[in-house]
Amino acid sequence: MIRPEGHVLLRSLRCNLPVRPVAMKSATSLLLGAALATAFFLLYTSLCRIDLGAGGPPRSPPPLWTQRKEKEEIAATARGAAAADDQEARPEQDDVAREEVERKEAVAKSDGGGGRDLGARTEEENQKQIVIPAAGSQQTQQDLADLLRRAATADKTVLMTATNEAWAAPGSFLDLFLESFRHGEGTAHLPQHLLIVAMDGKAFERCNAVHPYCYWFRVDGMDFAAEQSYMKGDYLEMMWRRNRFQQTILELGYSFLFTDVDILWFRSPFPRLTPSAQVVMSSDFFVGDPNSPNNYPNGGLLYVRSSASTVGFYKHWQASRARFPGKHEQDVFDRIVKEGVPPHVGTRVQFLDTAVFGGFCQHGKDLGIVVTMHANCCVGLQNKLFDLRNVLEDWKTYRARLAAGNAEGFSWRVPGRCIH
Repeated sequence: MIRPEGHVLLRSLRCNLPVRPVAMKSATSLLLGAALATAFFLLYTSLCRIDLGAGGPPRSPPPLWTQRKEKEEIAATARGAAAADDQEARPEQDDVAREEVERKEAVAKSDGGGGRDLGARTEEENQKQIVIPAAGSQQTQQDLADLLRRAATADKTVLMTATNEAWAAPGSFLDLFLESFRHGEGTAHLPQHLLIVAMDGKAFERCNAVHPYCYWFRVDGMDFAAEQSYMKGDYLEMMWRRNRFQQTILELGYSFLFTDVDILWFRSPFPRLTPSAQVVMSSDFFVGDPNSPNNYPNGGLLYVRSSASTVGFYKHWQASRARFPGKHEQDVFDRIVKEGVPPHVGTRVQFLDTAVFGGFCQHGKDLGIVVTMHANCCVGLQNKLFDLRNVLEDWKTYRARLAAGNAEGFSWRVPGRCIH
């Protein structure tokens, strides 16, 4: 129910009439209360609200894990932006960094994941792994010359062979080759002057385990580790690279007697070489005259005396490869000898008698004069090994019977798988 004073107030406001004092006092109280209530409401909301949004109701603050996640995302975004700016500003440095990472990963893979220190490994390899390109650099020639100096005889001559992983494995050709020197007549000192040229890393490791003078001959992009079948795979390039390496030995002032690792040694070869010898090669088949170009050459045993003339002969030999494409170095040698060595080169070429420097193709039966036995005219690593082992056993038997005085008439067991 509306009190009487309320009717009087309403009528006064509508009619714009003077209000009595009692009615005026009540209106003022109501207005003041409303103002105070509004003020308290505004003060409360300003102190307690978190976010009113766009006119919506206030939200509760997010949990702490959400706040941390948001901070991490913001930081990650900032780092990504900084990295992008840095990448854009320094492309060359990053390319170098990527190449370095790839190089280290490649080295780690080649090391078999052994976890060795990269710096220590690199230093060790630099001491052992000498790379000589086709032309050779001054530094690598100095390193090679140091090996030659330590291995050479007083007249600067070295005995030299080459081998790869397949031929250097334990029980394979390298072991037989070295063993033959221990059982020969006056040959025990020869390995002191032997330089073994390893054609791959495994052969180099094996060489270091059994011999003091080892040289790693590496050719970028080529793998000489596997058994090289005649005229297949990398065989042709390997033979020509070996030929160029021999020229480098001559250019450094050293004479050499090169021997394949599938040759057994029973006596020293040097007393059988004439003092005037310049280029002397073994034969598959010997026609009876050491000066005849009609002999059948075999580069598995080759003596070359260092001189300007023989270096010139090797240059002529290498240059002739272009005239006979697809031919190996032994075949080109045969052709240029039959053509006649150019007068301006002036090198005398001779051949070895197979009765003394024999092989499976042709050999003498008198073990009292034999110097070598070569596993030529034979295909297959196992066939060569089988016959060479028998040859070495025959030689040991001969030496024992010789000491007992009953070696007369004793000779090789033939036929074998290849020897006949």
